[in-house]
Amino acid sequence: MIEGMDRTPLTRDFFDRPVLEVAPDLLGRTLVRATPEGPIELRLTEVEAYAGEIDPGSHAFRGRTARNSVMFGPPGHAYVYFTYGMWHCLNLVCGPEGRASGVLLRAGDIQVGAELTRERRNSARNDKELAKGPARLATALGIDRALNGTDAIAHPGAQLSVLHGTPPPDDQVRNGPRTGVGGDGATHPWRFWIDGDPTVSPYRAHVPRRRAT
Repeated sequence: MIEGMDRTPLTRDFFDRPVLEVAPDLLGRTLVRATPEGPIELRLTEVEAYAGEIDPGSHAFRGRTARNSVMFGPPGHAYVYFTYGMWHCLNLVCGPEGRASGVLLRAGDIQVGAELTRERRNSARNDKELAKGPARLATALGIDRALNGTDAIAHPGAQLSVLHGTPPPDDQVRNGPRTGVGGDGATHPWRFWIDGDPTVSPYRAHVPRRRAT
């Protein structure tokens, strides 16, 4: 745990803002995951913003569906999706209710509960790889679709919550294109990370899938 870390929980008002304000402001915050085995705490080091119906890279670009309905609010809830038939990814919903947007949690540094995450991420070569990438982060924290729609504002019995943590100085925050996003949303510089942090995942451009012949 980082010495002097502020453990004040973030309120719903923090998330009830435009996604491009919330996303970089989540860097350095502490995500708390309550599990039956004990708590896990992770300092967020990399995120991506997705702006709903105005963003071709967003799951909500074409409107509300059963899959993406959580993205339409209220803010401060978890949107969990399953991808490539193998992995879950964790997002935090933001913006005004009724207008879809969310922040994908891409990477973080495990501060508490590393022994629990090592059991789930036994292929990690070291602790800096435990949550280095969105699928790894979700796996390390034991996130699956059962947590979709969970309120991540601190309350008794909360399975997820976010504390004030230790935000980095502004000059340590970087941004660039989102990883793996193609089409019209490929160039949006909406990926944010803490410069030089070893838990940040490498950037990868979108590679179109080949159609079967």
